[in-house]
Amino acid sequence: MILAGFEFDSTTIIYILCVTLGILVVAIGYRQLLRYLGKGTPPKEDYCVLYGLEKDPAQGELEFYFTSEIPKSVTLNILDEEMNFLKEVSTIDCHKGGNIVRYDSAEIPNGNYFYCLQTENQKTMKKMRIQNG
Repeated sequence: MILAGFEFDSTTIIYILCVTLGILVVAIGYRQLLRYLGKGTPPKEDYCVLYGLEKDPAQGELEFYFTSEIPKSVTLNILDEEMNFLKEVSTIDCHKGGNIVRYDSAEIPNGNYFYCLQTENQKTMKKMRIQNG
């Protein structure tokens, strides 16, 4: 048999079929491994998503924006560069969807900080730089 200028005998065809079958088995095994490792991951509905600040460096009134799939109690804190607690911004009962918490950055000196969103099952942090005046 001649196909596109190559000559195939029965051993070559068997070799090609075995390699193809091997690739198929590896792909199926990989999908099964991903499915197995994906079990037990927490549902996304239980967690809030904290977004970064729009301005860098931040100044004046800051707007901390986060989303939540279900209403829950949320605490926003500010931490210093060494991750030590500095100030509690607010503790609120957020609603489903987008939430904004406003804070006047003039209450803390210029520098690098972290803002932290904390719920009963999550703690998320983002970095910010404050530079007023």
